[in-house]
Amino acid sequence: QVQLVESGGGLVQAGGSLRLSCAASGRTFSTSVMGWFRQAPGKEREFVAAISGSGISTWYADSVKGRFTISKNKAENTVYLQMNSLKPEDTAVYSCAGGARGLVTTSKYDYWGLGTQVTVSS
Repeated sequence: QVQLVESGGGLVQAGGSLRLSCAASGRTFSTSVMGWFRQAPGKEREFVAAISGSGISTWYADSVKGRFTISKNKAENTVYLQMNSLKPEDTAVYSCAGGARGLVTTSKYDYWGLGTQVTVSS
């Protein structure tokens, strides 16, 4: 059974930082893209960042470029999202996804975590 478990969310002031983790179990994602998505109240889920299986290629939404960094530890089968210079508009539930099918910026992934809440106060 494949599981993706996110952690690291919380409440932070604007300008602060958080580091999200996504621990995968049940299969390795060494050859599959993993990504982060977020959904704010009343809004559709949106792409945040993705990383290739090798870790060499990364993709970011324009809204987070220069502030967020996605990385992975292949040995631990874990993906991270370092979020700096956080803004109130970054407030959302952040979910990890594994096994992209097609464009990595779409929500077509095989596996999803339950998400972790990130709240940025002004």
